[in-house]
Amino acid sequence: MTMHRTQRAFVLLVALLVLVCCLPAGAAVLQPDVITVGTVTASSGIVNVPVSIQDLSGTPLGLDQPPGSRIQSYSIKVNYSPAAAVSSVTFSRAGITAPLTPLSEFTPASAGAISLLDTFQESTNLVPYTLNGAVPGNQVGNLRFVLSPTITVGTVITLTLDPVLTQLANENGTTKETTTLTTLALTNGSITIPVGFVNDIPALSTWALILLATALAVIAIRIRG
Repeated sequence: MTMHRTQRAFVLLVALLVLVCCLPAGAAVLQPDVITVGTVTASSGIVNVPVSIQDLSGTPLGLDQPPGSRIQSYSIKVNYSPAAAVSSVTFSRAGITAPLTPLSEFTPASAGAISLLDTFQESTNLVPYTLNGAVPGNQVGNLRFVLSPTITVGTVITLTLDPVLTQLANENGTTKETTTLTTLALTNGSITIPVGFVNDIPALSTWALILLATALAVIAIRIRG
């Protein structure tokens, strides 16, 4: 009985190995394209954080795909926390997309979040990714944070990509890569405020706030007059 069980197990193992060996090369598990937000350490009150896209072979979109199936559009939403550690933030094109002219561009923002949405015409503004380039891929955007004057040493500002609203697409939006489809992976980032950090963004003093309020009041009275 033991001999028969051993023989059956051996036969099953051989059959499994034969099945794996006979699978076509395209059946291998492919890595999804990746969007990465950088991880940096602040050295001043203004911090620039790169945002990159890595174009990998075998995904639905990319330079290895036929025309019409290139990564020509992206929606990238970054949530940052704690929001009180940030005075302001902007999200703009950078790196390989800086010299391109988008068909459309939007940078919506809300409390604790900012997005960059770009679409480029493939025939005139092909986004020049480096196929299978080293991590994190090609920079496509830049987050410029102005830190709060009252930020404290040791604070870590988390930069988290929204898994629903962050996605890649072709020019027409007919093919998309998302985390839900497992064709897109997201790498979050952060800003660390190190020991010895000196914020060069001064806070307004009480007197400065009073003078500002007075000036605004005078202007308002003159306008009404």
